[in-house]
Amino acid sequence: MYDLAIMWDWIAFSVRWLHVITAMAWIGASFYFIALDLGLRKAPNMPVGAHGEEWQVHGGGFYHIQKYLVAPENMPEHLIWHKWQSYITWVSGAALLMIVYWVGGELFLLDPTKAELALWQGILISAGSLTIGWLAYDYMCKSKLGEHSTLLMLLLFIILVVMSWGYNQIFTGRAALLHLGAFTATIMTANVFFQIMPNQRIVVDDLKAGRTPDAKYGKIAKLRSTHNNYLTLPVVFLMLSNHYPLAFGTEYAWIIASLIFLTGVTIRHYFNTMHATGSGPHWTWAVTVLLMVLIAWLSTVSTGETWEDAEARDLTPYEQKYASAAGFEDAYDTVVGNCSMCHAREPVWGTMKWAPKGVYLETPGDVARHAGQIYLQAGLSHAMPPPNAIQMDDEARKTIVAWVREARASE
Repeated sequence: MYDLAIMWDWIAFSVRWLHVITAMAWIGASFYFIALDLGLRKAPNMPVGAHGEEWQVHGGGFYHIQKYLVAPENMPEHLIWHKWQSYITWVSGAALLMIVYWVGGELFLLDPTKAELALWQGILISAGSLTIGWLAYDYMCKSKLGEHSTLLMLLLFIILVVMSWGYNQIFTGRAALLHLGAFTATIMTANVFFQIMPNQRIVVDDLKAGRTPDAKYGKIAKLRSTHNNYLTLPVVFLMLSNHYPLAFGTEYAWIIASLIFLTGVTIRHYFNTMHATGSGPHWTWAVTVLLMVLIAWLSTVSTGETWEDAEARDLTPYEQKYASAAGFEDAYDTVVGNCSMCHAREPVWGTMKWAPKGVYLETPGDVARHAGQIYLQAGLSHAMPPPNAIQMDDEARKTIVAWVREARASE
């Protein structure tokens, strides 16, 4: 049983690693092709149908690239499709969400101080909500709004703000921002799967059949690809946000997440303009800095759960299982004595203002709730506490291991 717990953690790590690798490949390809597209120039003696060309140098060689706005006259023998980076990023991300936030939902997904939900209800909301954004966005793109790109992006931003607020009403801070990132990433991958790739296949089939491809399919794919480009940076921030309590652990985390989308727009607008014209609008950096100052200020405003609130709250069934296990009192004393100076609602270690990763280890409910993390971080490994902060002896770690194993043996 205990080896299975360790193996499960390694599975989660492996899936996360895959997710990061494929996300890097997808983001890199997306940024490259947007920059390539914006840097195309007209040149004499280009082939029929060519829209522009570009010369690049890299890795000791020169590359000559030409783009056809619709399609070349004949189907190339060797055609590379850029799609698997997107698909595997989403699939691995969905798997990681299930591993961390569904299997570990009682710890990472549900927040009993916000909403009294059964785990199955939280999972249902988690899974169902990811489809809402795509359906609404896709409907708007296919309506007359699709002809007004600025208005379309504004409406999408409003949807994201509403979802950010909604997630923060029911999920933990970490889960709320992560789900907003997954919500947005689902739109991006669905763009590739349901629009960009099918439209490109239509063009390829027309070429093979000797028909003249319709230019509208390329325009649709370009619109969706551009939207993905502007959404990328906020998604990266949201996926990394669980490492930063200042991002997810305050009352106004939903506003912070919303403002991050605006910084993504300003940053990408600068680079997209620079790739197209050779010079980016510097005002975008001033706006980005102001937005980040506002975000930093919002992160200091907290009206979250106090120590007294946590002490008075009834334990959930998950917490009760660990709190009632043999050895809990000794383990609780060990954790509080070694960890609570940092993992507190008001940390007393150095200049620390927020508990690392938003994990509190003060009350019996806190310690019981985070039993799995304590087991891995301070029981089986020496990851915590930091050795330059406190030296936890082996007997203390054995106390933690024995407590958690006793609790799990009763399952």
